Amino acid sequence: MQEHVVKIRRCAAVVKGGRRFSFNALVVVGDTRGRVAYGYGKANEVPPAVEKANKDAEARLKRQKRISLRGDTIPHRVIGRYGSSRVIMVPAGPGTGVKAGPGVRDVLTACGIHNILTKVHGSSNPINLVKATIQGLLELRTREDVARLRGVTL
Repeated sequence: MQEHVVKIRRCAAVVKGGRRFSFNALVVVGDTRGRVAYGYGKANEVPPAVEKANKDAEARLKRQKRISLRGDTIPHRVIGRYGSSRVIMVPAGPGTGVKAGPGVRDVLTACGIHNILTKVHGSSNPINLVKATIQGLLELRTREDVARLRGVTL
């Protein structure tokens, strides 16, 4: 299992004695063989927030279905959407690497993708980017899947 802490955010609540801080953590967990999930945790300190997020991600991973990969890349171009975030993912040849920004890169490496090109349009909120990337990856279909669904041979 690969674990990536994508973002840690601090939240301040103003109380009588000053400010009270709490922390949110966004974590991505994957098995590098096509399964990936995210987790979100909140706590008064950073380590418990990361622990909660990790536990949440591992629970989601059990329910997540496997993503269709073609070697080290994806089978076709796909656009993942969540909120106003759009993540365009394009397959790339060997040796290209993962050309992606933070958040998107963590999801793709945890999934086991080594060669891919990405572009983000719209909101760059890390939570929405992670959700959009996972949603786009779940839309992928291999040649065999499409043939089986259509009932034809390709």
